[in-house]
Amino acid sequence: MRRAFGPPLEALGIELIAPAPRRGADVVAGYRAALDAVVEAPEPVLVGGISLGAHVAASWAATQPAGGPVCGLLLALPAWSGPSGAAPAALAALATAAQVRAGGVAAALAAARAGSPPWLAAELGRAWPRYGDGLASALEAAAAEPGPDPATLRTVTLPVGIAGLVDDPVHPLAEAQRWQRLMPRAELLTASLTAFGADPAVIGRAAVLGWLRASYGD
Repeated sequence: MRRAFGPPLEALGIELIAPAPRRGADVVAGYRAALDAVVEAPEPVLVGGISLGAHVAASWAATQPAGGPVCGLLLALPAWSGPSGAAPAALAALATAAQVRAGGVAAALAAARAGSPPWLAAELGRAWPRYGDGLASALEAAAAEPGPDPATLRTVTLPVGIAGLVDDPVHPLAEAQRWQRLMPRAELLTASLTAFGADPAVIGRAAVLGWLRASYGD
């Protein structure tokens, strides 16, 4: 989150708050608790996330009354809407959880690194060990969490910036395009996996620019 959203938000003078995820099965509840704390904010705030974080942020925003502190959403790489079903990201999470339960985090990480580009292997090497024994439960909770369904997305009237990757098989661009069509004030900008691997801030810039366009026009 810091590498993706920190640079573009800093350029606009906006402070980034990126709470650490809870370990284990409470990962989604932790995201919701962090969002609930936003309603006490004395100043306008943007909320958002990447992948599962984008799902939770959009679903949460749909429950908020008009006139609150939230002034927009920054949503990167949505992976599904409604039940996860056979969504590639959900299946990948469940497969990794099974590997973790069978052989531990180190073995799952070694398998993932074997078929990943160097930048992704490095990212997984930073992220997965932090969850420790809770990684499998966190992945299973993520895979089971429904995304916002079409009816929910239509109710989100805040300005929304969506970032998608044109060649990411785990977070299909078609899903980001669907969200953009359904949300009344959403703009979608895209990048490539190669660009994202070289500089994670490309998705942050895409989401922030989308939000600015949705808020103020081109």
